[in-house]
Amino acid sequence: MKRFALVSVGAAIGVAGTLWLFPPAHGADNSTYRQLDLFSNAFDLVRANYVTPVTDSKLVDYAIQGMVSSLDPHSSYMDAKAFADMQIQTKGEFGGLGIEVTMEDGLIKVISPIDGSPAARAGLKPGDYVAAINGTPVQGMSLNDAIAKMRGPSGSQVKLTILRPGAKKPFDVMLTRAVVRVDSVKWHREGNIGYIRLTAFNERTDPGLEKAVADLKKQIGEKNIKGYILDLRNNPGGLLDQAISVSDDLLNSGEIVSTRGRHPEDTQRYDAKAGDITGGKPIIVLINGGTASAAEIVSGALQDHKRATVVGMTSFGKGSVQTIMPLGEGGGALRLTTARYFTPSGHSIQATGIQPDIAVAQGDEDNTPEIEHPHESDLPGHLAEDNPEKQNVVSIIRPAPGKTYKDFQLEYALDLLRGKMTVSSVTTKVHLPTKNENSSSDE
Repeated sequence: MKRFALVSVGAAIGVAGTLWLFPPAHGADNSTYRQLDLFSNAFDLVRANYVTPVTDSKLVDYAIQGMVSSLDPHSSYMDAKAFADMQIQTKGEFGGLGIEVTMEDGLIKVISPIDGSPAARAGLKPGDYVAAINGTPVQGMSLNDAIAKMRGPSGSQVKLTILRPGAKKPFDVMLTRAVVRVDSVKWHREGNIGYIRLTAFNERTDPGLEKAVADLKKQIGEKNIKGYILDLRNNPGGLLDQAISVSDDLLNSGEIVSTRGRHPEDTQRYDAKAGDITGGKPIIVLINGGTASAAEIVSGALQDHKRATVVGMTSFGKGSVQTIMPLGEGGGALRLTTARYFTPSGHSIQATGIQPDIAVAQGDEDNTPEIEHPHESDLPGHLAEDNPEKQNVVSIIRPAPGKTYKDFQLEYALDLLRGKMTVSSVTTKVHLPTKNENSSSDE
């Protein structure tokens, strides 16, 4: 049976239940059979007595959704159509609004809009809530149902009612659906510095990075390049193998990431091969609260090997790996959390995130230390952190009062590479969890 690993953000939240058609696990005792009998009885009662007829296939779908999605925010069941859509999305092209979402308190919560998508052009922000779709409240819908309502033919329109923290009242946004082509790598030169933005980790990401570096070398001249900025802000993640390949491109040796599952034999370690495509040039990685999953693997690997300086704000904190398990022809698939991942130092970022080497705020966080982005630790039912970390005082760099910048974090990173500070800044000290270098990596 074909399986592949995802480390992406967003999951379906379904109704509770279990699946009577699944055979008991090997070694199941009588209590397991009793529980399956209990479900079979409930299934029969619902089928016979619910106020309106419900097909057996729908009941089974709902049962699988409930069983899997009740485990954690990232495990879910995909029916055949959702599975097909997911396969298209990992190839970097799909129809819809271009938005990563999860469910929280009965509402759809925006994790991150995808660059260049209808959602991004409409101004949707991480932390926004979708309260209604075309006037229909999402309260009571499953996440899969809400996503289905937001999808539609390219060129058609959909109205979303948005609740934004800090806004006085809800507001409507009209979006035009489109075929979303995720150009997961974008680049340009900033003088003698190469700027590379990774927006997602799909099948095009690693080849795109290699093309970006080669092109920047031609534009600037390999000997003239001062360094590179790798922008992973608001990157929601994606394919594990692409995160490994991207890290491998920038490292000469050493561990990239390890994954540890339920059984000791499930542990896997991925190491870098010789060959740094940048030729050892300095790298600054930009992260924020929307940097998640596969993007955190890359950030953590480069940080732990001191190959890059990580600048920005604490990342999302999704330290789990989901494996896609097809259920047979026409039966959809499970997206099941099967492992946690650990950075080379043995650090799990689950529910804590990657801490930047230099904490730099964008400046639009209302002058408060709280980050507007949602985090893994905000999601109901999230896996607990492996090593709860103490709160340390951290200095956060912000634009000086009265100074405005189009992108303060980027300007600060450019100054670091140039060795000359031109941005005007101030620092504030706040309490944030700080990575414990001496913590045990055992689960």
